[in-house]
This record gives sequence, C-alpha cells and structure tokens, in this order.
Amino acid sequence: MSDTDRPAPQARPQGDLGGTGQHTGQCCTVRDLAKTYRSPSRGLGRGRGRGAAGNGSAAGNGGAPGNGGVGGGTGEIRANDGIDLDIRRGEVFGLLGPNGAGKSTLVRQLTGLLRPDRGSVHILGHDIVRHPERAARLLAYLGQESTALDELTVALAAETTGRLRGLTLAQARSESADVLAELGLEPLAHRPLAKLSGGQRRLACFAAALVGERPLLVLDEPTTGMDPVARRAVWSAVDRRRAERGTTVLLVTHNVIEAETVLDRVAVVDHGRVIACDTPGGLKALVDGDVRLDLVWRAEAPTEVPAVARLAEQAECTGRRWTVRTSPEQARELVAAVTTGPAFAALDDFTLATPSLEDAYLKLGGRGGGLAK
Repeated sequence: MSDTDRPAPQARPQGDLGGTGQHTGQCCTVRDLAKTYRSPSRGLGRGRGRGAAGNGSAAGNGGAPGNGGVGGGTGEIRANDGIDLDIRRGEVFGLLGPNGAGKSTLVRQLTGLLRPDRGSVHILGHDIVRHPERAARLLAYLGQESTALDELTVALAAETTGRLRGLTLAQARSESADVLAELGLEPLAHRPLAKLSGGQRRLACFAAALVGERPLLVLDEPTTGMDPVARRAVWSAVDRRRAERGTTVLLVTHNVIEAETVLDRVAVVDHGRVIACDTPGGLKALVDGDVRLDLVWRAEAPTEVPAVARLAEQAECTGRRWTVRTSPEQARELVAAVTTGPAFAALDDFTLATPSLEDAYLKLGGRGGGLAK
C-alpha cells in the first residue's frame, strides 16, 4: 500500500484538542523550564533517568530521576535550569550535550511524562504542563528503553502501538506492514523483541514509534547500537516524513557526527542550561580558523623529547590520545615536530581536522570531558 493510499490515522490532532491556535510556524515552544530533584545523599542522582515511555509512544511509566545538571551542597540535583526553546515546524532540531546534561529530563517534560517545577511547554498551541494527557495525541516518543514491548513480536509491537493511537485493527496492521517493509524488518517480523540484538531491537522500537503518525517525532538516542545500514534506514524514514508530511523531529543525542549530519538547528545543553542554539555550521563558526590535532602514541608519550614535553603543556591527554586545538600555523609546526626523530618512532597515528561541534561546545565552556564521537 502506498503512502497516498494509506488510511489517515484517526487520532492525529487537527485542532480538536482545544489549543490556543497560536502556533503558526512553531511546533514547540518552551519557556523558563526548570526541574530539581531532591536527593537523600549528594552522590544520588548521577545515573540517568531512562525510559519514560517504554512503548515508544508518549505514554508510559516515568524512569528514575537523575539527569544531574546544576547542584549545590544541599542534596538537590537541578536537572533543568530556566530552559527556553523554539522548535520550528518541519525541522530536525537537536539537543546536544554529554551524559547527565539534563537532556532526557527536558524531553520527559516536553512529552508530558514529568511535571516541571516551573515554566511552560506548548506543542502546536497546546499547553502540555496544564494538559499533559494531550501529548500522546500530538507526538510520538522513542525513549532510551522500551522494555514494555519486549515480549511482543516486532510486528505485534508496531500494530499494538497503532491501536493505542486510535487506529482500527485494519489500519494498524496495514501501517505496521508498510513501516516494517520500509525499514527492512520484514524478516524479523515474527520474532520477539527480547530475542533480538540491541541494534535490531532499537530499530523495531523506532518502527513502532512511526505507526499512528504524529506531527512531532521525539527521538532520544534513536540509533544507539545500530549498524550503518540500520542508521541509514532510520534517517531515510525521517527525511521521507519531513518531505511528505511536514513532520517535526526533536533529536536527543551526544553523538557529534550524527548531530552534524542530520540537524537543521541544535541547542547545546550543559549542566541543565542551554548554552547556545544555532545551526551546526553557525556553532562551528565560533571556532573558525582553528584546527584540531589528534596524536595517538604507541605506548607512553616520549616526554623526554623537548618538543613533546612542550606539547604536553597544551594538550588534552586521554590515555594514549593527545588532542590539541590550535591555529593552522602552529599545527604545521607541531606536525613537523612529532613526525621526525624519536617522537615519530613513538607515534602510532595522527589526524589534523577542521573544528567539530565538540570543539564549539568546549569553546562555549562545556565540561572538559567533551561529547561522544
């Protein structure tokens, strides 16, 4: 069945929920959003609050809090601290930041699964803080964990999600079959999710999130564990829905390469705050003119070599890997110094690259550990 022949999902909102209607051009608006967790001990709350919606939709049981943002010595974890966002219709908007930055806590509030301490969330004109039950009819949510689907087969998980979203049995089966074919999951259709590999299971949960179409698709680390073929299938499906149906996508990630490739705009989140929001190119322009030199030593760096000893003073050292962010002129000098004599004999590999979103993040004052590559 083609997209044009597919029956329209019955539960897709068309202004029937009593929204304000003040959403021209905007899909989601967030203002001064804040959330603080109270912890009985200072060490509690460093783990991640995962899986707020285990079935891939905007409904489910909340996970344990713990996306620690700003905290004092009072046993409080301020996961979000006055966040403002404007997400436009039809764009792929990203939340980028390290683990524990507050991204998943923010998303749980956007999806109506967690009530903020203060602030507002409007999706297509609907007040999600006052009416969190409306979120399930406005968005599809793929959380980090989807254990509620584990005992179902791939086909039944997708079909059940469609039924929960108001599709008839015939519509749910038809849409499920189309989505499984689109993502190459037909050979796995009758296997339980619990029996799949991590990447296959993740792709099956993504498939379920697509059944019973919603105008906003919220994806929290959607491609974790996937191979390149599966990742390509995910983003092809997203692009198709944007082009044909105007779907808006909110992507939560700490993967720099993925963010640079798929996002239209990105908000950089650190310690519960948005520290910058721009296009990936706009953020990278903050460090325009700099380059990054990565050195990987065979064993320990030969710091007895004067040039290497001087380099150690400005490098970020992680095991055998040293990273230096510097001007192109100095980078040429450094490369010349480490690719001759005893330094070169100790060198396993080196790369010279233009700035990435991670470099922009560190320039903005993000935590020194950086992001995932």
